[in-house]
Order: sequence, then structure tokens, then C-alpha cells
Amino acid sequence: MALPAVFDRLRLPVIGSPLFIVSHPQLVIAQCQAGIVGSMPALNARPASQLDEWLAEITETLAAYDRAHPDAPSAPFAINQIVHKSNDRLEHDMQVCARYKVPIVITSLGARTDVNDAVHAWGGVVLHDIINNAFAHKAVEKGADGLIAVAAGAGGHAGVKSPFALIQEIRQWFDGPLALSGSIATGDAVLAAQAMGADLAYIGSAFIATEEARASAAYKQCIVDSNSDDIVYSNLFTGVHGNYLKPSIRAAGMDPDHLPESDPTQMNFGGDAKKAWKDIWGCGQGIGAVNAVLPTAELVARLGREYAAARARLGLAAAQV
Repeated sequence: MALPAVFDRLRLPVIGSPLFIVSHPQLVIAQCQAGIVGSMPALNARPASQLDEWLAEITETLAAYDRAHPDAPSAPFAINQIVHKSNDRLEHDMQVCARYKVPIVITSLGARTDVNDAVHAWGGVVLHDIINNAFAHKAVEKGADGLIAVAAGAGGHAGVKSPFALIQEIRQWFDGPLALSGSIATGDAVLAAQAMGADLAYIGSAFIATEEARASAAYKQCIVDSNSDDIVYSNLFTGVHGNYLKPSIRAAGMDPDHLPESDPTQMNFGGDAKKAWKDIWGCGQGIGAVNAVLPTAELVARLGREYAAARARLGLAAAQV
């Protein structure tokens, strides 16, 4: 099955994943101008009224870029919506997205038919985060157009399934848009995701260490200095298991190798609530490939070169994205 037309402008089969706190218009715009989907969580805009300002900035800037670069227009952008019941901003944020006809909406932590119907009403596409095959079925049954398979090693709220297991199970019954998340930080890994059956690679942690990312210099440098041994999987910080950088946990006065379990019923992704763990840095296992803080355009260009080299190494023709 061909990807929806919204993906026709991609120059590399990559989605820059929405990064909690870190993603904002400057990063999204740079990703889209480089030819990949740029995204951000709606909840990164605080207070809620800022979301309208940010979407105006993104749409107007990309429209101007496209007028100036008709032969290489920008890729589409995506907004991530947390549909968990604790998000008291969802209705407001969806109304703002409707005003700007956001091309792609990424939904997380629950699948809802009403949200999918709303996006379809303005002509948008819905991709839903899942960590196993059962959740994938539920998402598609409730109207999601595509899936993001969040495999072991991904940053943020990662699953525990091997990407091989997850993709092969989904592809037995689903032929729609499918992105793979989990430790992807090179062009070789982008091609590997496609080889196992995904359409797109979903890359997050590598973009934290970019000049445009809204992360502290210490956070960016920690990613450059760390590798997969420096990642811990815990549900302490949100109630949902995720991957985090050990140095940030130590800096908060805790032992990353002996963290307590959290009560999942206490998870909180709500509105403008203050985050108790704002200095705990989320990150995936793929950061061993991140060796410097770069402009986003340079990172995407590197991914493109690696992707082309990997195809050539395997005797494949140049990609037609």
C-alpha cells in the first residue's frame, strides 16, 4: 500500500519524533526544511494559548520557505496529542490543530475514535504510537491511518518488543503506513527499518543534540558523551515505562540502578501541570552514534549520505522517496 500523499514531499523516509520539552517551532521548521517530518507535542506549548502562536509560526514560515524553494519544498509537520484522560487540554489543543489543518497528528497513550474522526474531518492523517500488536489492532479498529511501532530501545515511553517481532506481527495483517521507533540514529538503520517492513524511520534522541533543539547544553552534551550503557528503563517518572539518561538521575540524587516502581494509576500527562521530573532527561539507546551537537540540516544530510551508502552497499538503486 502506498503512503498517503502527505508524505510525497519527504526527501528521506524519516519522521523526527515529538520530544517532550525539547521540540518547539525552531526544531520542527528545521526538520521540515531538511526534508523529513518535523513534529512536537502540543503540550510543549505552555500556556495552552502558546500553541496557536507556535502553529502560526510553523505554517507561515514553511509556506514562505516553499515559495522560495519550489523545487525542494518542505516536508509536512506533525503534532503529537496525548489522549490519556489526564490531559485536560486535549479538546482545546485539537481545536487549535483544526484551525491550522495540521497535516499529521500523532496520538499517544490511548486510541480514540472521536480524535481520529476530528483529524479526518480537516483532511489530516493520524499515526498512533503502539508498543505491541494488541494495541496496534485497537488503534486501527478505532480509525488510525497508520502506526508507529515503538520497539525496545526507543526514547521516551518505549516498549520492550524486538523491532523484528513487532514489525513482522503487524505486517501479517496491516498494510498501511508504518513507522519504526527504537535506537535509530544512522542512515543504515533507516534502511534496515524499511528492509524489515516499515515505511518510515522514527528518530528522536539524535535530534536532542542539535542546535535548534530546546534542550540545555548539559543535556545535549550528555547525549554526545553517552551510549546505550547509560540508559535506564523505569516507570518512576511518569507512571509509564520509559528510557532515561542515568547521569540526569544521579544529578537528581537517585541511584539509577535501584529505582523504585511507580504506581501506574498515578500517571500524569495533564495540561499545564508542573512536571515533578523536568530535569530527568529522556533518551533512547541509539545515542552511541551521536558524536557532536550539529545543526538539524547537517544531521539530516548525514543520515541521507549514510542511507544512500547503505543502499549502494547492498546493490540497491537510488531511493525514490
